[in-house]
Amino acid sequence: MPALLETEKLQSFIKRADGKNHSYREHFGKEQAEYRKWKISFFDNLLYITPRSQCVRSSSLPLFTRLYPYFYHDDGSKHIPIPLLTYCTLPHFLAVLYMDDGSLCISPNINKRKKVIYLTPHIYLYLQNYPPEELKKLQQHILSYFGVTFRLSNHPNGQGCILRTTSVRDTFHFLDIISSAISTCPSMYYKTNWNERLKIEKEKWKKIFPDFKLLTSSHERSKPYSKKEIQQLKEMKQKGATIQEIADTLQRSYWSIVYKWREIQKE
Repeated sequence: MPALLETEKLQSFIKRADGKNHSYREHFGKEQAEYRKWKISFFDNLLYITPRSQCVRSSSLPLFTRLYPYFYHDDGSKHIPIPLLTYCTLPHFLAVLYMDDGSLCISPNINKRKKVIYLTPHIYLYLQNYPPEELKKLQQHILSYFGVTFRLSNHPNGQGCILRTTSVRDTFHFLDIISSAISTCPSMYYKTNWNERLKIEKEKWKKIFPDFKLLTSSHERSKPYSKKEIQQLKEMKQKGATIQEIADTLQRSYWSIVYKWREIQKE
């Protein structure tokens, strides 16, 4: 719940004029309206959207009054709710933290001699308004509970640091972890679905270098399926296995199995 309620940008607990209880408010742009609808669906009418002001809101409740000290210092400045991190063990925690404050950044390396463009993806969490010592505790929590390594990286704004993955393995492990949480949120696939993002990148680079081949560090993950793999996928589906169970068995990504199954069903 903490990650779903409070992240770096545009969210705040608002104190009523009479000082009795706090409420929650989160402003968003029109392009993220569908994501916010998805987000509040987890709260059983605790949160609602006011379309004209483009805000997620709540009523003034004791719940938000109790939560306020976990997220704010006495002077009103924000801090990471370290004592609550032990409750943040679902993939939804990483998914919302990332969709609110993260970005999938892709670094291109263009080899004109070989006519190849190599793409290296990284996950960035833009949490620069929190002090480095708190980011280190969040970094350790993510590593301990989810097995993903983030590094502190310098940033010119805020308190000078953000979190980012430095290895491709951690980047795709992160995307695989959140895949089960975000499958019902297509409006954010450009951030969360590697196949969708790769399609966008291919279209972009095709216009610039139409004869170049595009490769990623994850190209093994999208290699053609063997007849044996296809048969195993079909058999596991017939036995009621989940997409994630099939992905783990075939050592493929969640979304690779989703798209391959769709292809099989169209045959």
